[in-house]
Amino acid sequence: MRKTFSSIAALAICLAGLTPASAQTYPNRPITMVIPFAAGGPTDVLGRLVGQRMGEALGQQVIIENVGGAGGMTGVLRVAQAAPDGYNIVLGTVGTHAQNQTLYKRPLYNAATDFTPVALIAEIPTVLIVRKDLPVSNLKEFIDYTKKNQDKMSFGSAGAGSATHLACVVLDVAMGTHVTHVPYRGTGPAMQDLQAGRIDYLCEILTTAKAQIDGGTVKAIALMNKTRSPVLPNVPTTVEQGLANAEAYTWNAIFLPKSAPDAIVKRLNDATLQAMHSSLVKERLEGLGAQIVSDDRATPAYLGNFVKSEIEKWAGPIKASGATAD
Repeated sequence: MRKTFSSIAALAICLAGLTPASAQTYPNRPITMVIPFAAGGPTDVLGRLVGQRMGEALGQQVIIENVGGAGGMTGVLRVAQAAPDGYNIVLGTVGTHAQNQTLYKRPLYNAATDFTPVALIAEIPTVLIVRKDLPVSNLKEFIDYTKKNQDKMSFGSAGAGSATHLACVVLDVAMGTHVTHVPYRGTGPAMQDLQAGRIDYLCEILTTAKAQIDGGTVKAIALMNKTRSPVLPNVPTTVEQGLANAEAYTWNAIFLPKSAPDAIVKRLNDATLQAMHSSLVKERLEGLGAQIVSDDRATPAYLGNFVKSEIEKWAGPIKASGATAD
């Protein structure tokens, strides 16, 4: 009987792809990193940088797959439903793993329980940018103009429920306005329409907005943060300009499906840390305005608790705003 039980247990482990040998030899084929937004957006930029360096550390290519839709939940769900063998990971954000849990009445997954946390990577503030011909030059002028013209104005986002959407919702509530939201399938097309003047403003992640700000194709009005950014030292914050309760940001972190083996989690965490310590990655991300987290905040345990706290933190303003993506 003991022999039969052992055989059944071994078979179950094998079918799950979680044998000790598989963990020891991991990875022995390319890994897919799902980025749950369109190519060209802030999450995509960070994911490709980190993914390349992770691949070098792991000795296997990290293939980037952009799977947008439902505020990022479509791509995240794909990983949640994948085998926990380490070959499918997702680059999550504050939108996909915190805000969507309240924004959607029926989220496609439970961000706190359906994943194995691997590592928190970076935090990035949001900046309010407007079309270059909008007749405003600071936040006070923007608020006055928006209050007078809100019925004919619109703001874009990377999709309903994305961090860029929620940032503008927070701004809308703080200003006491109600501006039409235009969701896109990623930040790239939203930015293109802003540059073309088809929408009026974006609450964009700094890593993506900086190039357009520097190039003069859009105007930066305010950093939605408590402190200024070293890469945009001349752009004052919303707090400095007299608008409280308008803080918005995103963060990026790597997750596996739930029940992933500890050995695989550690291997991926080590590779992520190596990527974060890479001078090329640090210089590129910090140059774009991202803040790479310290090693003590890049642990799986920290990320697990962080996700729970972020879900709770964002539930209040989302409920107060009445925003919903259903």
